[in-house]
Amino acid sequence: MIKDLDKLQKVIGYDFNDSGILRQALIHPSYSGEMRMQRYESNQRLEFLGDAVLELVVSEYLYKEHPQIEEGELTRKRSSLVFEAALNECAKLIGLGDFIYLGRGEDMGQGREKPSILSDTFEAVIGAIYLDGGFEAAKQFIHSFVINNIQEMSLLRDGKSLIQRHVQQDPEAVLEYKTEETEETLASERFKAKLYINGKLISEGRGQSKKQAEQNAAVTACKKLNVK
Repeated sequence: MIKDLDKLQKVIGYDFNDSGILRQALIHPSYSGEMRMQRYESNQRLEFLGDAVLELVVSEYLYKEHPQIEEGELTRKRSSLVFEAALNECAKLIGLGDFIYLGRGEDMGQGREKPSILSDTFEAVIGAIYLDGGFEAAKQFIHSFVINNIQEMSLLRDGKSLIQRHVQQDPEAVLEYKTEETEETLASERFKAKLYINGKLISEGRGQSKKQAEQNAAVTACKKLNVK
């Protein structure tokens, strides 16, 4: 299977000197196993490297951006950016799922929609950029697709707690989620949650699990009600 790596490079804004490194970043273990490749030929080693680079860049940004915040709060802020759901959204921004090499079973099982696969591959791409172009190239990519969306990424983790605090400002207000399993074939839309405040429908969200669907509904509600 040949992927259009030139298209992906245009989307991410970085041209590889060695496109083979980018290709390896896109090879999921299910594909390398099916092709009888060595385990180290999948993207797992690049994912390991990319995870470290991502954490360093985000840590540096938060350290400089918040000079008076203590270590514990900096750690919390970093965790609100560097986690699976946030990186999954970053991967979707660049349409990464279309470029991943998956084994047939994983592909048929909607692997291109799985947050774990998308987030891991996103980190592998960071690792590939770092190896090919150095720290500054990787830093620029991370700023473009992670840090520039910092508010959106933070909401993905803190949405439910933010909307809860917002509603609790009125002691008589009632926050309620109604969640059900859908008939959607997409794994990412298996559950649908509706968020109500005082019986009024405020937002909806979908996800692979009830928890994720409720979180997505909360994120939408925060945006709609301008809760920060």
